[in-house]
Amino acid sequence: MTNSTLKNRFTDYIHNLQDEICRALVELDGKAGFREDLWDRDGGGGGRTRVIEKGDVFEKGGVNVSTVYGELPDPIKTHFNVDKGWFYAAGISLVLHPENPMVPTVHANFRFFELYEDPQMQQSADRWFGGGADLTPYYLWDEDAVHFHRVLKEACDRHGEDLYPRFKKECDEYFYNAHRGEARGIGGIFFDYLRGDENRSDEDWYAFTTDAGSVFLDSYLPIVRRRMSEPYNRSQRYWQEIRRGRYVEFNLIHDRGTLFGLKTKGRIESIFMSLPPRVRWDYNHQPKSGTREAYVLERLKKPVEWV
Repeated sequence: MTNSTLKNRFTDYIHNLQDEICRALVELDGKAGFREDLWDRDGGGGGRTRVIEKGDVFEKGGVNVSTVYGELPDPIKTHFNVDKGWFYAAGISLVLHPENPMVPTVHANFRFFELYEDPQMQQSADRWFGGGADLTPYYLWDEDAVHFHRVLKEACDRHGEDLYPRFKKECDEYFYNAHRGEARGIGGIFFDYLRGDENRSDEDWYAFTTDAGSVFLDSYLPIVRRRMSEPYNRSQRYWQEIRRGRYVEFNLIHDRGTLFGLKTKGRIESIFMSLPPRVRWDYNHQPKSGTREAYVLERLKKPVEWV
């Protein structure tokens, strides 16, 4: 199987996955649909951005696909320690911010990257897969965290029982606001730079990455259905907006995808789609001891083995 076929197959996969996820979300929301923007990138490629807003379930969310290529920008050359190079990057990225604070925010992305030594991008010098999914609750039911992790673990286990512990640990370490001393959420899986070697081929990593993407709806929608009708009050909504501030901090300070998009002249509206519509930063806001809000913070201090 040629490398170009692998690239093309993954590109087809993320477009089909985008369609599948968007259909399911529109059906669940019952009110809002997705606005679609097709865009081109200066230098090569483009994408299909889909945003849902002001729904009965989802206050704001996006499910984006991009396939961008061309000469490596200077900051990326420095990152890879090369004097010249060209690239092809294909990925799907989604973030969903529900209206009801009892429903968690979710993030997922799955991507493929190739580097080339010639401008015709005929011979790949390096290629890898990356991605993952993680959950950010504002009010936590342990059973929801268990469900989310169990679905992801089952997907990982189909490709090797070593993968879930490895990628769960990477997720806990990556989605961590070190400046706050707390995790962004209750984790999931995160993986990057998955290259073929003597243990697993490029095709093996393709199968794993696409399997992880295909279980996203199974991992998240049952939680949404359980919590979308939970009652909430103004103070709980306020807490949601406080916690959303932590989400914004991570995306703007630490998130590799956001930084890559900005450094490669990505589409700003698509990059910042991940930010919630309503957010606040109160000075030194601390929940009272023994409250559900305090329980969430306690769970975010160190990783939990959910399954």
